[in-house]
Parts: sequence; structure tokens; C-alpha cells
Amino acid sequence: MKEEYIYAVARVRSKELGLFSRQDVDQLMACKTYDECLKTLNDKGWGTGESGASAEAILAAEEEKTWAFIHELTDDLTPFQVLLYPTDYNNLKAAIKAVVTGVEPHQVFLPGGAVDVELMLRCVREGDFSELPEAMAQAADSAYHTLLETQDGQLCDVILDRACLVDLLECGRSSGNDILKNYAELIVATANIKVAVRACKTGKSRAFLESALAPCASLDVVSLAGAACKSLEDLFAYLSSTAYGEAGDKLKESYSAFEKWCDDRVMDLVKEQKMNPFTVGPLFAFVIARRNEMSTVRIILSGKLNQLDDGMVRERLREMYV
Repeated sequence: MKEEYIYAVARVRSKELGLFSRQDVDQLMACKTYDECLKTLNDKGWGTGESGASAEAILAAEEEKTWAFIHELTDDLTPFQVLLYPTDYNNLKAAIKAVVTGVEPHQVFLPGGAVDVELMLRCVREGDFSELPEAMAQAADSAYHTLLETQDGQLCDVILDRACLVDLLECGRSSGNDILKNYAELIVATANIKVAVRACKTGKSRAFLESALAPCASLDVVSLAGAACKSLEDLFAYLSSTAYGEAGDKLKESYSAFEKWCDDRVMDLVKEQKMNPFTVGPLFAFVIARRNEMSTVRIILSGKLNQLDDGMVRERLREMYV
């Protein structure tokens, strides 16, 4: 129903006028100190207006504002599930580890997930995951018992990370929306590349890679695993035969250059929604744009706090939506 989104997209277009441009980024970069950056953000309306708020408090407030705006536009958050799965699975990891180790969870949960963290904790404590979404429940049960039996936190993470990617990909494919499908494919493929690179550098086995990689359309994970088991050169050679050849070039440069490349490819993808007034795509793109904006601000703040060279910081800055 095209009419369903016309009003929502019109409001998004208005909100987009307040997104950071390259000029706004340059203004932040021109700040002499970390505190001056925070003041500039406050002057731009970031945060809650509370004096002396920390960077994390300001960024958390912006995340909350973004989702509050989306809630105003639509009651159906199904299309945004691909953005919520990473938060939910991160919180599930924290809940399982907290319960199994007997540590009281404190400031380990991320805000903004679709699944209530208290429900997660209760499910883990009772060893019954039936109240969680089906695929998540199966992964949670496997990760929970694996951690109980082996005390291997990394193996627990691998189970849940892969399940997150599988859920994310299925959500994109079943949405019937090209932007969601293409976003999910890109995120899963680049996550697989990250896993392969880390595994190659740490000498992980073929079995580990096959258990950690999530099958996707744009990469052959069997070939990816085989290459990663040999050497970085073999891994880069395999990537050069795929749509991710440039990713290999960036990895040769540095891991931070690769992460910037990943984020910029996402931005290239969602920018296509600027000319689309009839679907959920522009709403989805707005959330991505805001997250990208916050990531850029975080990079600048970190640079100012640690007194990094401006040139080094600029190399890491992401492409902006506007």
C-alpha cells in the first residue's frame, strides 16, 4: 500500500534537513578540545540539554530520539528488525554469561532491542527459552548448554553471532523489500569477511570457520573458509574474485580502512532511497543515516579525547547521508 508511507516519508524528508552535513562534521573537527565538541553538539540540540552530560549519554539520547520518531511514524517495526537483531543477540550473550558465571549483570545490556532483557534473564535462569522468538530460542538453548558444559565463552559467542546473521538474512529476504534484502546481504557478507580475517590471523581451524560463517548469496563460505585456512594472501585472492575485491584492498591497508569501507557501502545503498516516496525504505534509510551520524561523532570525540592527529581522524570519518 503505497499511500501508507506517503505521510511518513514526508516527515522523514523534513527531519533529514537536520542531519549532519560534511560542513557540520568539519565544524566539529575544528573544535580544539573534547569539551568544545560536546558544547557544539549541545548547541545543535543533541542530548537532553542536561549540562555536563557525557558523550555516551548524549549519543544514547540521540538513539532514543531516532526510535521515538520512527514509533511516531509507524506501529509496524518488522522492517526494522534487521537493525534490532544485533542488539538482541548481544543482550542474549550478556544474559547467558551473567547467569552461568553467577555475576550480577550491571551496565552490560544495550538499549533499543526488540526483546526485553528481563525476559531473557528469566529464560536463562529457568533454562527455558520457549518465550523467545523460535530461531533465537534454539540458538540460546545451544549457547547456554555449550557454555555450561565447556566454559568456553568464545564458542558461546560464535553460536549466537552466527544465529544473529542467519536471522538477519532471513528477515531481509522475507521482507519483500529490496533495500532490506540488500542491506541484510551486505551486512552478513561483510561480517563473514571479518570472521574469516580474524580466524586467519589467529590460526583457527576449518571446523571453527564452518561453524562461524553464515551462508549468503554473494559469498561462497566454503571457499572463504578454505582460503582463510591457508593465508591472508589466499583470502584476499578469493575476495578479488567476488564483489568484495575492494574489501580485500582496504584490509591490506588497515582494519579501520576496511570498517570505513563497510559503513560507506551501507551509506551508498541507503542513499538510493532519497528518491523513493512510497515504501518503508526512506524510514529505514533515515535510521541508518542517524546511526552513521552518531558513529562519525563518536570517532571525532574519541580523537579529541585521545588528542589524535586530525588527519588520522579524518581518514576514519564516514560518508554522510546528506
